[in-house]
Amino acid sequence: MSAIRARAVTPRTPEKPGPGPMPGAILRSLRPAVRRRIEGLATGEHASVLLGEGTELAQVRPYEPGDDVRRIDWNATARTGEPHVRKLVAERAFTAWVALDHSPSMAFGTADRRKADVAEGAVAVLAHLTTGGGGRVGLLAFGGSRPLTIPPRAGRAGAIGIVEAARRDPEASEVGTTPVGDALASLDRLARRRGLVAVVSDFRGPRDWPRPLARLATRHEVLAIEVRDPREDELPDVGELVLEDPETGRQLRADTGSRRLRERFASAAAAERREVAGEISRSGATHVVLSTRGDWLKALALRLQGRASRGGGR
Repeated sequence: MSAIRARAVTPRTPEKPGPGPMPGAILRSLRPAVRRRIEGLATGEHASVLLGEGTELAQVRPYEPGDDVRRIDWNATARTGEPHVRKLVAERAFTAWVALDHSPSMAFGTADRRKADVAEGAVAVLAHLTTGGGGRVGLLAFGGSRPLTIPPRAGRAGAIGIVEAARRDPEASEVGTTPVGDALASLDRLARRRGLVAVVSDFRGPRDWPRPLARLATRHEVLAIEVRDPREDELPDVGELVLEDPETGRQLRADTGSRRLRERFASAAAAERREVAGEISRSGATHVVLSTRGDWLKALALRLQGRASRGGGR
């Protein structure tokens, strides 16, 4: 798979830089991890639903690091001199859904980019990887004044439609709480076939989402992708500031020159993030933490490949 290239919808500016480069090498390294999740859904009682009746057991392709060694096709391996594995036909019928937070808080960013830019990149990666094997991907965008649902589609057209929708800017002028729980309840009704569900959000606002997230995780492989900005975890020492909650519009005047205030803020922020991580872990979802500072794509790759311990998850 080559690096992701798609037509720009939101103009790139220093204030709205977008997700940055997404090299094809990193995307290729993610394919086995996503494939394992997809193929894992084809086991047990759901195999007949995914495989259908009268289909061939598998196709054969070269082995890639991370593939299940139990699927090695020894005949093809002996014939070619190169390890090959059986590729389940179930991958073609695979359906993924992405729930994307478009609430005002996602427009915040004080490091390399905004939370919305990181979220856009995560959606683009998931869309291209899940459609690359013949699967379909759909989108539920929530948190703004214009909620959006895109039914699952296959192939390049499906991926491009999702990516373009993800580039829509959060509506910074809108004030209101992020209905994460309501969005997940809607997604539970939409995603009837067992598949992959990714929730991309900062998980701020009312804690109404643990129960619907756990309900989704009983039927689907769920990724809870939390996007953070470092300034949400610590206050800079820059004197008096007016802080505003983008979800409620509430303002608070604070003297950041106070060391005690900065310590209390950092402690409260850390406690809140631990609570979020605990709720996600108890739900059964895989917790992925991405930051607006640094290489978010590398962090996503490491977490999906199971080599990162940060942020909890299964």
